[in-house]
Amino acid sequence: MSINLSREEARAILAKPKRSKYGNVKVTINGITFDSGKEADRYLVLKAKEAAGEISHLELQPKFYLYGAKAPVLIRSKGYPNGRRAVWKGDFAYFCSIRNKRICEDVKGFRTPIFILKRAIVEACYPGLEIVEI
Repeated sequence: MSINLSREEARAILAKPKRSKYGNVKVTINGITFDSGKEADRYLVLKAKEAAGEISHLELQPKFYLYGAKAPVLIRSKGYPNGRRAVWKGDFAYFCSIRNKRICEDVKGFRTPIFILKRAIVEACYPGLEIVEI
């Protein structure tokens, strides 16, 4: 028995699944895809806290735009010659009534230098925000 496959079909069959940069496995819960099992677990904890009334206004992937002294930070590239606004995305944000402040959580396997820099900039731009690493 012979099977005739095109080069593309053979490559698709033999191709190994692409590993993520940090070795994490995506997980889907309630139709929401998370970058890791650790992030998905934290979502379930936060949903339970929201249901218990401990937190409110739970938000996934909140964006925080980065600002300089007088203007937004712009990232110029070939596709954006005038620049695009620099942004940092946390994993979760919510309001904690016990602490009376907005909390942003970022689930980390390990800290990268770029995360440390962006966190410092976000804390300078948003002084009322508390960033928590999980």
